[in-house]
Amino acid sequence: MQSRSSDNTIFLASEIEQAPIEQAAFSVLPVPYEKTVSYGGGTALGPAAILNASEQLETWDGKSNPSALGIHTCDTVNCQGDAAQVIERIANAVTHILASGSMPVVLGGEHTVTYGVIKGYLDAGISDFGVVQIDAHADLRDAYEGDPYSHASVMKRVVDEGIPLYQLGIRAYCDEERNTREQNPHIHFADADDLVPDNQQSIQLPANFPQKVFFTVDVDGLDPSVFPSTGTPVPGGLSWYQTLKLFESVAKQREIIGFDIMEFAPIDGFHAYDFSAALLTYKLMGIVQRQSN
Repeated sequence: MQSRSSDNTIFLASEIEQAPIEQAAFSVLPVPYEKTVSYGGGTALGPAAILNASEQLETWDGKSNPSALGIHTCDTVNCQGDAAQVIERIANAVTHILASGSMPVVLGGEHTVTYGVIKGYLDAGISDFGVVQIDAHADLRDAYEGDPYSHASVMKRVVDEGIPLYQLGIRAYCDEERNTREQNPHIHFADADDLVPDNQQSIQLPANFPQKVFFTVDVDGLDPSVFPSTGTPVPGGLSWYQTLKLFESVAKQREIIGFDIMEFAPIDGFHAYDFSAALLTYKLMGIVQRQSN
């Protein structure tokens, strides 16, 4: 690993050449959108921090070399304007990645970004998929503080599109969200109370869950001892290895068609968390690589 810093903005810039998008297995899409965060801020700084920290990664992730499949880093999405405009830009960028035959790996930004990502799949004509979510929060409010595009409403927007959802690690939700879970047969969950005390590292998806899965990771799904660098931390979350194993258990059962890392808010002077977010991104690429072999 080269020991240097630079202003390069491509993922793993110190180690690899930018692959053309048509030849890249993974296309990293930075989306520094932050508008509706409801506690701590800073998610707009997340994508750049992850890209910069990725220069300190090894190409060998401990089990394989995901970069050998090619990684392309897309231009940063313009996040100016209202939510509907930004969501449309995200969707267009994702549609372009998919049309190029690459897999979207999206770096947020607040969790609202994920709705734009999902809309991109739908706009590309891909609708036969489910979403698996790691998160501390259910994000199933119909609107929060009057905003249907709030980060607290993103999964409600997803399920309203008719997409099945499996939630992992949830440990904070309101009565409205509890009712939504109970009333929608396409929402499944294994909450933190189910997973964390016994360090459960795998789940069994329902037999009728779609064969294709988009996986969204809100870093507050992990315990604050691992990722304090997020706006709405909740104790009692997933551990580092448990998170990787849960992702792997899904990848063994279904085809991962993309994933994102959301709600990372870097803490000035604590670069270890930036590195952790970059490593998490790369580790997930590695799991996808190994399961596709």
